[in-house]
Amino acid sequence: MFKKFTPKDVNGKTMVKSSVIRAIRTKLIDSYPGIEPVLDEILPKKATLILAKTKERISLYIVDGNVLFFQHFDEPLIPTLRVLHQYPGILPKVQVDRGAIKFVLSGANIMCPGLTSPGAWLPEENIPAGKIVAVMAEGKEHSLAIGVTKMSTDDMKSLNKGIGVDLVIYLGDPLWRSSID
Repeated sequence: MFKKFTPKDVNGKTMVKSSVIRAIRTKLIDSYPGIEPVLDEILPKKATLILAKTKERISLYIVDGNVLFFQHFDEPLIPTLRVLHQYPGILPKVQVDRGAIKFVLSGANIMCPGLTSPGAWLPEENIPAGKIVAVMAEGKEHSLAIGVTKMSTDDMKSLNKGIGVDLVIYLGDPLWRSSID
């Protein structure tokens, strides 16, 4: 999504009304139940939230120069990796093995064998297809990507082939490297 992103791609910025901020906060709580205890820290009620729109129809939500969330058209709001590193409990997690790390950091989607091999990990509780997940790496503390499951984790375990997680953002992508003022 952000493979060719630069701050020059931002078309315009507007300040978000408080009524819209309340709706965003409600949408975040509905989408990510783990975010509720820390939502006031991530997005304070009195914060000045800026909406920046890009040429590719991506909306970036910015507080104090930091992109907190983004969304493509009417898809769900997705937290950035910086937010996920500060508050790691807001998304369900999957883990890739060491062999998949270099491919994930280059933007490749995650194949099922990279999630089911020794060193990888899938949660016992089934995560349905289409769910936003944090991608952890074997032996690392912080997540290296955020993606969307292409199939349920139960299907990933049983089929063990095909794309398991479609990457959205990853460490080192242009959104990670850029700052939007």
